[in-house]
Amino acid sequence: MRYFIQFSYFGKAYHGWQNQPNAITVQEVLEKALSTLLRQTIEVVGAGRTDTGVHAREMFAHFNTEKIEDEAELVYRLNAFLPEDIAVQQLYPMVPEAHARFDAFERTYEYWVVPEKSPFYADLAHFVKYPLDIEQMNKAAAYLLEHSDFECFSKSNTDVKTYRCDVRHALWEEKEDKLVFTITADRFLRNMVRAIVGTLLDVGMGKMTPEEIKAIIASKNRSEAGVSVPAKGLYLTKVLYPKEIFDEQK
Repeated sequence: MRYFIQFSYFGKAYHGWQNQPNAITVQEVLEKALSTLLRQTIEVVGAGRTDTGVHAREMFAHFNTEKIEDEAELVYRLNAFLPEDIAVQQLYPMVPEAHARFDAFERTYEYWVVPEKSPFYADLAHFVKYPLDIEQMNKAAAYLLEHSDFECFSKSNTDVKTYRCDVRHALWEEKEDKLVFTITADRFLRNMVRAIVGTLLDVGMGKMTPEEIKAIIASKNRSEAGVSVPAKGLYLTKVLYPKEIFDEQK
């Protein structure tokens, strides 16, 4: 039987989501916990992969096993077994063909920036000491919605077949004591959000105009865009699926 598992994690201690040789990852820890409690080898497939140090407030994965009689009890036992920086929220019985990665049609990330050094945000946000023009940054961000090829913001030597992404929302907002950039798309390239944020911060600091974003995108050249900001300020916050795949398999 197939299950979706909803969970969250604080990424500081992990080399991203996906299993790697000689490096601890969230996938490895979650698979070990499920395999131990279900007493069989469990492999999980995530909704996507996050890079080293990136956090997830909402993440999904799927796995196959025999019918779980008490899902709430397994969630409780998983949370007792897992380290404090990974938490499971819920298990969903799924139709057999449901796929955590391929069925996800929209993903949302946030990036947090703080204007002054703070011990409380040391592992949670990126400190930028220079004044930022939010209006100009949002003008530049709006151009992202007019384009679909984002090779200029992609990590080099990646194995993707296409650099096309449908960016549906991109906005900077002041929220309490931090500045938050929210971006939503059907998919993201490796390092894409961090490269976009670095470029938009250059706009905010007056190093380039909002209109220069269009030329950077057209160049398809990563070296034309800004530097990637640190992973610690990046959060996967939402993954959306069609409602019909959540029909329970009785």
